[in-house]
Amino acid sequence: MAANLLDRLPLVGATRRNHSLEHATLQVLAEKYHNLRMSGVSFAGGFYLNVDLPTDIVTRAALEAERRLKAGERQLAVHPHCGTNLVVPATVAASFAWLTWLITRKRKQPGLVQVVLAALAAVPAFFLARPLGPIVQEKVMTSADIGDTSIRQVVSMRYGNTYFHKISTEG
Repeated sequence: MAANLLDRLPLVGATRRNHSLEHATLQVLAEKYHNLRMSGVSFAGGFYLNVDLPTDIVTRAALEAERRLKAGERQLAVHPHCGTNLVVPATVAASFAWLTWLITRKRKQPGLVQVVLAALAAVPAFFLARPLGPIVQEKVMTSADIGDTSIRQVVSMRYGNTYFHKISTEG
């Protein structure tokens, strides 16, 4: 239900669908080109990829990712190296550290004790919260049901030895 609500928000829904396409494109490329350094960022009008491959290869991968998502390969929308997988546990850990700091402050603990206790709360919280990253990625940050979203254009720029690709979408 929350996903449906998010998808009804024009910029949010489009960004979530493009985030899925970005992840799927990165996964299609990773299937064919092992150990390749890649990164991406999504927005309502498409997504950017930083990958040292020519335009035609990235275009074919993006079109294949679109086809596979529309064919029901939902798992392609969740990427193991998405920033969400770090942001979620880091936020949980920071929250536990902050709460520990507040509690120990009320008890007038010395500063060093507060820091140690906050760290003792934050570190396990980070590791225990790691499984939440892919869940938040799937339920909030991406939408595997890309509907009528489609790749419109791929434009590449080369800076030195690196390619930057802008993949525009419509729908």
